Amino acid sequence: MVRFRIVALAWFAALMLCPMTRLVAQQGTSVAVAGNAAGITEPELVTLLDEGPGPIEGQESVLQAPIVFVDETARPPASVNSGLQRFADSGVSVRPYGILWGDMVFSSSRTVPGPFALWVASQEAQGESTWIADARRSRIGVDIDGGTQGLLGGLSHGGKIEIDFYDTFVNENQPGLRLRHAYWEAKNEDLRILVGQTWDVISPLLPNSVNFSAGWAAGNVGFRRTQFRIERELGCSQDNRWIIQAAVAQNIIPDLASGPQAVGVTRETGDWPMVQARMAYQRELAAGRSGVFGISGHVGETGFDFAGGDPANPALGPEDDARFFSWSFNADAQISLSQRLRIQSEFFMGSNLSNILGGISQGVCPCLRIPIRSIGGWAEVSYDLNSYWTTNVGFGIDDPRESDSLIGRTYNRFVYLNLFLNLSKQLRTGIEVSNWRTSFHNRTGDPGFNFIDSPDEPGKATIIDWTVQYRF
Repeated sequence: MVRFRIVALAWFAALMLCPMTRLVAQQGTSVAVAGNAAGITEPELVTLLDEGPGPIEGQESVLQAPIVFVDETARPPASVNSGLQRFADSGVSVRPYGILWGDMVFSSSRTVPGPFALWVASQEAQGESTWIADARRSRIGVDIDGGTQGLLGGLSHGGKIEIDFYDTFVNENQPGLRLRHAYWEAKNEDLRILVGQTWDVISPLLPNSVNFSAGWAAGNVGFRRTQFRIERELGCSQDNRWIIQAAVAQNIIPDLASGPQAVGVTRETGDWPMVQARMAYQRELAAGRSGVFGISGHVGETGFDFAGGDPANPALGPEDDARFFSWSFNADAQISLSQRLRIQSEFFMGSNLSNILGGISQGVCPCLRIPIRSIGGWAEVSYDLNSYWTTNVGFGIDDPRESDSLIGRTYNRFVYLNLFLNLSKQLRTGIEVSNWRTSFHNRTGDPGFNFIDSPDEPGKATIIDWTVQYRF
């Protein structure tokens, strides 16, 4: 294992030192959830969750030039905003942006965490219908452009800070601020270097679902975390490119954050970082047609101190510095078949995947103290009816291995159909109908274990979600 870590880190260092070539890459998105099998309260879960930017935000190139620069002929007087004046004088421009985002959601059965769906609670535990209206998914941010620095070899530099309102709250109309992005970057046509918190390198796509979580824990994996990241393109023609991305990132431990199984458990980081990498091939096929095909993966580690045994498993006792390996292999594809028709899909497999929203947000089984293996993915077809209307249809599946847990979620899938209307360049509305099924099991009645009462009936729900999003 030590040799493997050294080789992984040496590979990352070699990538950084090789000759610079042209870089074009794509940006992904992410959520983390408290992934133990039972006993998670909604505020604790929502605090750890992340979600995609939604269809209105889209996928932008990581090398996209800043959208707005300071107009040197229209600076405000110092008496109005002396701070902005000093920014302009220093060559730094700041562009605020945001999304005002409201949804009304009806579900035929209660989902987790509630304001949006990751999975459906067991019919045995819940089962009642629910209606919510939510504006906490609104966000505000600032893009910072620092210009070009000679000391950085001609790279332009800048950064981003972005927050939303899904931190711990007392009531739904009294939300707390939550950090989404905070990073510095330097880039040109050949290279991008980033330090800070942003999306993962692995599995960069997301479905165009109205559901706020965009398929996390139901086939879509990825996360957002602090990282040191480098991206570049290996020399090919403009229409035929190889994309390389790599990052050394923070390990996240969402398991056993709350609930009865978390009593006496201390989560702790390991002694080496998460290493992520992605290679993709992009090709322009014809006018209006293109394709991007990528493979990615990660290796990492999560850790715990167990002060005692587990109520379901009498064979377990105290254990200090328990470490669990985390890995994934992922594939992604985007294909534009015409100006109007597009398909995209992702596949994943791996072990201990709660840190990237796999395994239905279950990484380590506390009853067995082993990592949970899982496999899944999602696919989507999008069609622009005209310049105003767009429709998307898709599905996602996350299928953890049942033998790796005693209590928990064993299968999660959803299918969806939606319709979006672009009322203006800034304003968009849409409605989606989706169907969800989540399976549970409880094997604590097997010989050698102590029975623990836990729901094992599946959860089923039909969800209708209407959204209004105003981007500025």
